[in-house]
Amino acid sequence: MTPLHLCDARLIDPEAGTEIEGDLLIEDGRIAQVGDVSPPAGARTLDCGGKTLAPGIVDLGVYVGEPGARHRESYRTAGLAAAAGGVTTFVAMPSTEPPIDDPAMGEFVRRRAAEICPVNVEVMGALTQGLQGERMSEMGFLRDAGAVAFTDGGRYLSDAAVLRRCLSYAAALGALVLHHPQEAALSHGVATEGFFATKSGLPGVPALAARMGLERDLALAELSGARYHAHQLSTEAALAPLVRAKAAGLQVTASASIHHLTLNEIDIEPYRTFFKLSPPLRPEADRQALVQAAADGLIDVICSGHLPQDEELKRVPYAAAAEGAVGLETLLPAARQLVHAGALDLPTLWARLSLAPARLLGLPCGRLAPVAPADLVLCDPDAPFILDRFKLNSRSKNTPYDGRTMQGRVRATFRGGALVHGGEAWAG
Repeated sequence: MTPLHLCDARLIDPEAGTEIEGDLLIEDGRIAQVGDVSPPAGARTLDCGGKTLAPGIVDLGVYVGEPGARHRESYRTAGLAAAAGGVTTFVAMPSTEPPIDDPAMGEFVRRRAAEICPVNVEVMGALTQGLQGERMSEMGFLRDAGAVAFTDGGRYLSDAAVLRRCLSYAAALGALVLHHPQEAALSHGVATEGFFATKSGLPGVPALAARMGLERDLALAELSGARYHAHQLSTEAALAPLVRAKAAGLQVTASASIHHLTLNEIDIEPYRTFFKLSPPLRPEADRQALVQAAADGLIDVICSGHLPQDEELKRVPYAAAAEGAVGLETLLPAARQLVHAGALDLPTLWARLSLAPARLLGLPCGRLAPVAPADLVLCDPDAPFILDRFKLNSRSKNTPYDGRTMQGRVRATFRGGALVHGGEAWAG
């Protein structure tokens, strides 16, 4: 490949925690120099016009409908959405039809993604067979086939004995387990229990259900010594157990979706089903506590929570509507709201979006350093636009941000130094 010199950029380095003006040189698909650059003869130079250049986003826990539900999302459309959103690597959930619970399915998905997806795709294996929560999957074989972690997706594994066996086996493999902590017996509602749910006539889910589920999981993680990740925490009540677990030295991490960091339960009015998520949106106090936890590093990862759904599954009464929202393409502009609010600076934001998830999975990306893969995003952080869901690349259009004025346009996305979104006219 011809060396590529990106000049006049505002470089965001989440590893060093810095934001500086400088250049970057790409050679053979990797970052060769950062800061003061001496491009070799014959290098191609592109002027970034002072815009933000940062590591590509690593999105943890993306639902793709292929195989089984390509009408909701395929690897092609998910890849296009990811590239348009500055996501250079996404980690696919095993919640397909059939699920990724054996090596053959894992290999099929990896090959399919490599053939048709413009960004990097990593795959998680099912924690239990058929995602049924009854018998452990073939975790060792799935790991050998390339699974980077194990999860049952949005399903809560109620049987503590089964989860203990899974965690113990994962500990022996050195593998990461993601789990959605939510006590199932208390989670049959569609909104967070409280004044708003009562006023709206919606069945409520107590916030305590998330804390109860997490405390049980953390006890089992301590017992097994496993690497455990609490995926998509959403309540302030769940933060105290997480603090104690980290202080005790457990191998515990956590994530929150951008929806739960930027939206609250009031956004549901008047019964807007694009805001029906799992877990449900929480009161403003919970949202603020999560944002502070992300700023402090208690919450390690910010993810998109990308879950595409049919229009028909959303255009029904609120209680009957499917849960979930697309987020690959809206993750970055939504996250910019946290920066504009003064809650996070750009290096901290990219530490949560790129560096932390890459480290969690043992991936070499997520850094702005020599030898790291040249997976990069160039964005105009303050460029305003009105989000039109019908212009999203995702096959499904169920975004809660439709019609909102947002800031932060992705001008170019590079995967291994190759342009996969945008072009030379990004300065316009």
